[in-house]
Amino acid sequence: MENGRLMAQVGRPGWGQAKWWAGAPLSLTSQMQAEGTGQTVGGGPGTWTCPQASPPTLPEEEHGERLVELHASFRELVTFFCTNSTIHGTIRLVCSSQNRLKTASWGLLLAGALGVLYWQFALLFEQYWRYPVIMTVSVHSERKLFPSVTLCDMNPHRPHLARHHLRVLDDFARESIYSLYRFNFSDSMDALGAEVPGPEPAFHLDRRIRLQRLRPLDGQNRVGFKLCNSTGGDCVERAYSSGVVAAREWYRFHYINILALLPAAHEDSHGSHFVFSCRYDDRDCHAQHFQTSHHPTYGSCYTFNGVWAAQRPGVTHRISLVLRAEQLDHLPLLSTKAGIKVMIHPQDHTPFLEHQGFSIRPGTETTIDIREDEVHRLGSPYGQCMDSTGSVDVQLLYNTSYTRQACLVSCFQHLMVETCSCGYFFYPLPAGAEYCSYMRHPAWGHCFHHLYQKLKTHQLPCTTRCPRPCRESSYKLSAGTSRWPSSTSADWVLAVLGEPSRRNPWPSSASIKSWPLPLPSSPSRARTEGPTSRSGAQPLSPEPCPSISLAKVNIFYQELNYRTVDETPVYSVPQLLSAMGSLWSLWFGSSVLSVVEVLELLLDAIALTLLLCCRWLCGSRGQPRAATRVHPPSQRPASGPVAADTTSNAPGPGCLHLPRCCRDFSRSLG
Repeated sequence: MENGRLMAQVGRPGWGQAKWWAGAPLSLTSQMQAEGTGQTVGGGPGTWTCPQASPPTLPEEEHGERLVELHASFRELVTFFCTNSTIHGTIRLVCSSQNRLKTASWGLLLAGALGVLYWQFALLFEQYWRYPVIMTVSVHSERKLFPSVTLCDMNPHRPHLARHHLRVLDDFARESIYSLYRFNFSDSMDALGAEVPGPEPAFHLDRRIRLQRLRPLDGQNRVGFKLCNSTGGDCVERAYSSGVVAAREWYRFHYINILALLPAAHEDSHGSHFVFSCRYDDRDCHAQHFQTSHHPTYGSCYTFNGVWAAQRPGVTHRISLVLRAEQLDHLPLLSTKAGIKVMIHPQDHTPFLEHQGFSIRPGTETTIDIREDEVHRLGSPYGQCMDSTGSVDVQLLYNTSYTRQACLVSCFQHLMVETCSCGYFFYPLPAGAEYCSYMRHPAWGHCFHHLYQKLKTHQLPCTTRCPRPCRESSYKLSAGTSRWPSSTSADWVLAVLGEPSRRNPWPSSASIKSWPLPLPSSPSRARTEGPTSRSGAQPLSPEPCPSISLAKVNIFYQELNYRTVDETPVYSVPQLLSAMGSLWSLWFGSSVLSVVEVLELLLDAIALTLLLCCRWLCGSRGQPRAATRVHPPSQRPASGPVAADTTSNAPGPGCLHLPRCCRDFSRSLG
């Protein structure tokens, strides 16, 4: 047929056929264009013809190929995409068009693969937006600065300005313990608590806060004391199952109430002979290498802040200290241990001895080897951490580097001042605040207890306001002990160090076996009978084995290699794109350019939709939408060429008409 021959002349369907060109309908061949006349498709009378507009009626730019071409229908758009796309499986929709079962099957397979792909994409993005991290461990080796070493003599002393207060407190403690356990303190406590002449301070002990037995809980006896509010209607019980712990905490509470009334510069040092000697890498330490401080519970403290770098590892490159641990002016109810408190921490960090540190026994040599670990944390959005340039929502009360513990303590102290109108004695004070004492704030203990319980249960905002530091160093310690000085060298070592010489300070093995001190059956028996030997023949002397108050500490780097633990994101942006590409290739076997083809399909579909909607809107306004019938040349008026509004759609049943508004839209696309 003539129509079939005409299609053969046009060629293979593609971007040039059956599409709307920008501004004018598609021309089929140059043979169909005749000046002033229309070409007949198929021949014969009554045939539909597409009159061609004369060249002067169209702009010159519309004769050439347009930059943007659109398909005539969505079916043709999808067919072209499936035929030419690089996505696997799409061509099966076209080549199997004659078999509806295969077409439906491949359509379902492609839709299912697409659904599974985007489901896995959703899981991938959900995990990515959680910003998970993994820990990467690496080992480095370089010279390191020697860490700071804080040492305390664990001997809380009696300030001279508070000796009368403490004497009254000791008497109250003697009464409370005797009423509970029928036990009297030794006379040595009276000697330690002797009064010092001077004006009597304006302080009155609150005897309502007394050590007492509390009601049993779960069949277990408890000892403690009560803290009430200002009206006395609400009281909290500080109960303990151990009477030793209860007595120490009760005495400590009254003790800090006394110290809170003293001026800030009341600390009188009694540890001038605490450090006998100090050497580092065969060099003597000097006074400028130490910073002194006082702790209410651990006594006089010294912090070694040498700026020496560890050149080599090993015990030969160590810091060696000889220390004295004496119990002068000892408060037996405040500290029940004798020894030395040691804490190793990074330089310019505040030591918190209540939370960290370890004790050294007198009469021993303790060797401590350290290994350093560094932790590097990621900031936002992977986590919350504090870097060196950031700031926190808490005013730090310590003039040292940022640590989370220092921030928590500062946050709690600020809340304490806001809630209880005073500060806790163990922590520094904000500007303009004062320490708590029941002489000035009668109900501060009740307020402190409730606030501290909220801190322990993470009900205060301090945990969120104090992030961990982004870079943090920690030390792993290993310790070994031995007797020092030995039984054979004790005399001359003590003589050289200025200690009184003692013959055979360490008992023989035979005498050690005969020294076990069984627990007394009752307090009265403990007062009247001395310790007896295991055979019961002769009572032993009440004098204990002569003790040595000296201790030696050696601290060194076990190795200069240190581990670095770095937080690494599980999914960075390149890893996310790689995972997405792997999933796309798994389900469709294509690449990034295939994604561009899909985007092109979407853009073409949107543009075609807009164009068809534009035609429908223009047609609804009364413009002709159907094709017009062109008269034969013999019936055509003699006025000239056909009007430009008449279009053809060869070889179809009629010529489509493109409204002016759609033509303007097509020109804008071109």
